[in-house]
Amino acid sequence: MEAKYPIPSNDQILALSCSNVGVGPGGTTAMLARVSVADFRGNVMLDTFVAPTMQVSDYRTATTGIETSHLLAPDTPSFDRVQQHVADLIKGKVIVGHSLWHDLSVLGIPHPAVATRDVALYQPFRNALRSPNQVIGLQTLMWHLMCRRCQDSHIHPVENARAALDLYRTVATEWEAAISLGNWPSCLPPSTFSRCYL
Repeated sequence: MEAKYPIPSNDQILALSCSNVGVGPGGTTAMLARVSVADFRGNVMLDTFVAPTMQVSDYRTATTGIETSHLLAPDTPSFDRVQQHVADLIKGKVIVGHSLWHDLSVLGIPHPAVATRDVALYQPFRNALRSPNQVIGLQTLMWHLMCRRCQDSHIHPVENARAALDLYRTVATEWEAAISLGNWPSCLPPSTFSRCYL
């Protein structure tokens, strides 16, 4: 059977993860505060804090470890600069991550759906944990599928990017084989985030 989609080479694969702070009333709206991009082997290509574009109402320090000084330092790059850098890095690449719709949303960068490998949406992972219809946290996936802890103290985007990569690599052959034959092995992301995908 002819391949519908070519299997990506390792150098075409990047992992993406973001940390957010809260803005607006009660700090419930997410705003990008830190972004990390790693290559297929887990080498960090980008890891930077991002200067806020709005007043931060909740730094979410207990979970993110992010404090005012991280975002308001004189050398913290602007959102526009970081957004462009990430867009340039991931253009034409397959991106791996967990709940990528959140990352793409805060970055304001749409990406082709067929060029995403979201471990939160991969159906065999959900089936293995007997949760076919719900998003399973990265911490839970790592513990049950790889017997590894992550996010023990703070949510760290480099650690998360590498964790998602490790999960992807364990099943990459099967995942890519299914896609190459036109059998998408993942659930759809939430429809409210459809603007994040091309």
